[in-house]
Amino acid sequence: MAEHRVRCLIVDDEAKVRDVMARILVGGGFECRQAASAAEAVAILEQEPFDLAVLDIQMPVMDGTQLLAEVRLRWPETGVVMVTAVSEVRTAVACLTHGAVDYIAKPFEIDEVRARIRQALEKRRLLRENREYQLHLEQRVKEQATRIEELFVLGVHSLVQALEAKDQYTRGHSARVAVYAVGIARELGLDEETQTEIRLGGELHDIGKIGVREAVLGKPGPLTEEEYLHVMGHPAIGERILAPLLKEHPLVLSVVRSHHERLDGAGLPDHLQGDLIPLVARLASVADAFDAITTGRPYMRLRPPEEAIAELRRCVGWQFDRDCIEAFSRAFPDIARLPIPTPEVAPFLSRG
Repeated sequence: MAEHRVRCLIVDDEAKVRDVMARILVGGGFECRQAASAAEAVAILEQEPFDLAVLDIQMPVMDGTQLLAEVRLRWPETGVVMVTAVSEVRTAVACLTHGAVDYIAKPFEIDEVRARIRQALEKRRLLRENREYQLHLEQRVKEQATRIEELFVLGVHSLVQALEAKDQYTRGHSARVAVYAVGIARELGLDEETQTEIRLGGELHDIGKIGVREAVLGKPGPLTEEEYLHVMGHPAIGERILAPLLKEHPLVLSVVRSHHERLDGAGLPDHLQGDLIPLVARLASVADAFDAITTGRPYMRLRPPEEAIAELRRCVGWQFDRDCIEAFSRAFPDIARLPIPTPEVAPFLSRG
């Protein structure tokens, strides 16, 4: 394979200066093209790539500093060396802060030009390597964060399975709530990213019941007030369990914390009213209640889907959101043949 020759674009409005610079660089093994103005240089750069651009500062119409800004914006892989008179060294140094890799002062000598150019190319190489390293590092960190989240979700799903193992009435409940909630969200026109978070929120909404006493969770009769408040502490407990690792996914946490809020403000844990209850929690509340009614509980007989829908509609306005109930009906029109989902890890959104 032929060795890559460094390609330089020399930009100066004085032909003699360009020619001298070109002879020096060509003699050093570089391949050169010349441009008599910034406009001509831009036209050349639009047609072919260059490793380095050597720009005179004092040029008419668009000077070297303006051309430097254009090159850095449009061709960031091209290194830039400024050429300046001794009286303009301060300007050249200022150019370094705006992306130039070096400068050459006039009048220049052959050895100095070659040394400066090679030094500039070394700086450019190091900058490129550093940028590539940062990009690869960011990608690795992102991949690791995604994997950590996946492992976290798998771990939480194990907790869900442990919860459902200790309460026969909730077996498969979380997976069904997730499917129903996503169906409602889709009918309400929520985007796919939001639907993904709602799915995860549905699967994790009852995770706080890990902290509920088994005797209370499986009690075959009505709960005492103390027992009821004990059970209803699970949304806040669930949020506390999940918050450290889901702090960048507030929709998931909203489902977990607020799925037992009621429109009239009598819900828990925050007694939110109406639209103050997040929409994702309102639709999860409908999905949760429908599944509870149709699968039965120790304190409540199992009822068919038609009766469950009727019960939800009876509670519109004070407990449930009408739009969410109607969206559920549209999402699952064949109420006698509802999907029976298998618990699975929901696709998880990585941060970034």
